[in-house]
Amino acid sequence: MIRKATLKDVRKIHALISEQAKGGHLLARAIADLYSQIRDFSVAVDDDSDEIIGCGALRVVWEDLAEIRSVAVQYQAQGEGVGRRLVERLIEESCEMGIRKVFVLTYRVSFFGKIGFVLMDKSLLPHKIWADCVKCPKFPECDEVAMARENNNCSGLENK
Repeated sequence: MIRKATLKDVRKIHALISEQAKGGHLLARAIADLYSQIRDFSVAVDDDSDEIIGCGALRVVWEDLAEIRSVAVQYQAQGEGVGRRLVERLIEESCEMGIRKVFVLTYRVSFFGKIGFVLMDKSLLPHKIWADCVKCPKFPECDEVAMARENNNCSGLENK
């Protein structure tokens, strides 16, 4: 099941992101940032245990642009479609808001490519670069790959 995150989920979200950051799969996030941005997050919950096994966020960047960020899935749940379902739900959410394009900065190019994202030049993301990236310890030598997906047709996500 995928649902919107609540404040009581922040510590588990932080643990998931931190675990993936230690493995070099995404950038770490401060717990204070997660509390202030909790409305951006959705979580995947295991149907049997009711445990949070994945998370992801949709952050609006501009009137027609949003970022999918902090997608993390427990290692033991990877390969079961949890990450894909999270990303598809975030894409649906962007469609509901009328956002025409979503992007990611990622180390998981193959994963996002299978969901319809294509490579793009990071220089086309000026709002992102100056809003978040300048605070990152990797700036300006960012090694993440930029990918984007147009929301031309928001139905039929399961066929992507």
